[in-house]
Order: sequence, then structure tokens, then C-alpha cells
Amino acid sequence: MEMSSSFVRVSDGHELFCSVHSAENPKGHVHIIHGMAEHSGRYKDFIQALNEQGFTVSIHDQRGHGKTAEHNGGIGYFADTGGFLRVVEDAHEIIRNVQAGIGKLPFTLLGHSMGSFVARRYLQLYGDEVDCAVLAGTGGHPGFSLSAGIATAKSFSRLEGKTASSPVLGKLIFGSYNKDFQDEKSKFSWLSRKSEAVAQYEADPWCGFEMANQFYVDLFEGLAIIHRMDEVRRIPKNLPVLFISGSMDPVGAKGNGVFEAASQFNRAGLETVKVYLAEEGRHEVLHEMNAKTYQQVIIDWINDHG
Repeated sequence: MEMSSSFVRVSDGHELFCSVHSAENPKGHVHIIHGMAEHSGRYKDFIQALNEQGFTVSIHDQRGHGKTAEHNGGIGYFADTGGFLRVVEDAHEIIRNVQAGIGKLPFTLLGHSMGSFVARRYLQLYGDEVDCAVLAGTGGHPGFSLSAGIATAKSFSRLEGKTASSPVLGKLIFGSYNKDFQDEKSKFSWLSRKSEAVAQYEADPWCGFEMANQFYVDLFEGLAIIHRMDEVRRIPKNLPVLFISGSMDPVGAKGNGVFEAASQFNRAGLETVKVYLAEEGRHEVLHEMNAKTYQQVIIDWINDHG
């Protein structure tokens, strides 16, 4: 197994950090899209597990995150306009760049949290280029709060500036996530039952930072697009999709939002859709207690369907 990394220039001139972790005689290729306010370096254990089972893995730091933000500036920021669609295009361009180097292999797209929303749009636009998909820590349609969220984020963006970050806005949107875990010390306890994982997240300067006001506009506009039934119907009917989340994950409304999203995929005609809920698990199943079990659930899915 060997790792190479580089900055890849995408079509708007932005340079994104990408690493490729090659397996010997690979039987498939997995690309990971990470979540909000985190970075690619947090996936080392899972990447190693995939490598050991014969998969070459690629992963990039999305714009505004990790080494991409360190290199370009703009922490927590996508773009002035159309940021959600821009990061979907980033993923597509990065993946094609990787595939040009490693050759064509059975391809699995895995997205976590915000990355799962990006991945869902990717499947709608480029699903015919994907053999298997895994959506971790995803959620359902936020309902009425979505239009309220867009309006609020646009207001903050207009009044304070697009690149400015407002703790008030972040608290308005994510403040309720920890309400079931208030007897625990960290405001990030909703991420995992594993206190060491939460402590590592808090200690990481590239995790848990405040996002830019415009980011929330981009995110909510993206959520509005991916939940439109006519867009979901664009996903190829024969594409196998695994939804995996914790049963106590607030992003997935403790499983209800995950089943809602999976049901929408079913109604759109997808033939192979599975939901796996990690019992008592929270948002980050790959950093949970029993993480190796959940890693294997994902790997088994890819082995069976990739």
C-alpha cells in the first residue's frame, strides 16, 4: 500500500488537496467525500481497512477545509455564488483526475454528513459513472425550517458579509444537536459516544470551526435541490445505495430522516437500497464505539455490490 498526494487544479482555478492510497492489485476504487468542518486526515483508519481488503482509496479536502483551505485561504467558504454545485463539480473533477492515473476500476462513492449531501447530488448528475454508493450520516428533508434557514443565512450573509462567520448563525442551525447529550462535557458529544474521538475532534484546529455565512446559504440551497423528486429520479435505478447512520444521530433525526431519504430513493425506482442503523450510535459511525464493525458493514456492502 502506498500513498501519494497533490494539489489538483479544478476548472475555476482553485487547487484542492487530494490523496490516493493505493492497494496492491486493487479490485475497486473508493472515493470519500468528508463532512463539514473536518478534513480528509480523519479517515486514516477506514482507508487502511479498505486498503487491506483490496480497495484503492482517494479522498480530497473540500474547498474551505483542511489543506485545501490552508493552501487557498477561505476557511469555511465555498464560493460567492452556487457554492454547493461547485463542490459537486470539484468532486467530479477530482475523481476523474484520480481515475486517469489509476485506471478504470469498479467505483464506489462514499459521502459522510455534508459530504453525503454532495454525494447525493453527484449521484443525480453522474450516477451512471458510479457502481456503488454509501451515504453515511445523512438526513431527510428539513421541511419548513429549510426555507427559514435559507432566508436567515441570506440575511446574515448580506448584513455581515459572505465570508464572515457568525457563531449566532451556527448555533441557530446546529444548537439543538447536543440537546440529548447535555449531561456530557462537550458541545460536540452528538458526534460520538467515544469520548476520545470527541476530544480529538476538539483538539484538531481543522475541525469544528465556524463556517462562513454564505456556506449556510449554499448548504440549504443544496438540500432543496437534492430532495426534489424529479432530481432523485435521475439516479440510475440499478445503482445500489447503502444508508448508514447512528440511531441517535440528530442529523438523521434518530433514524427517521434516514428512512425518509431511503424511502424517497425507493419511490424513485431504485432497486437496491438498504438502511443500516448503528444501535445507540451518534453522527460519526466511523469514529464510534464498534467503529470496526461499521467499517466492515460498509466494506461488505461494497464487496457485494461494487
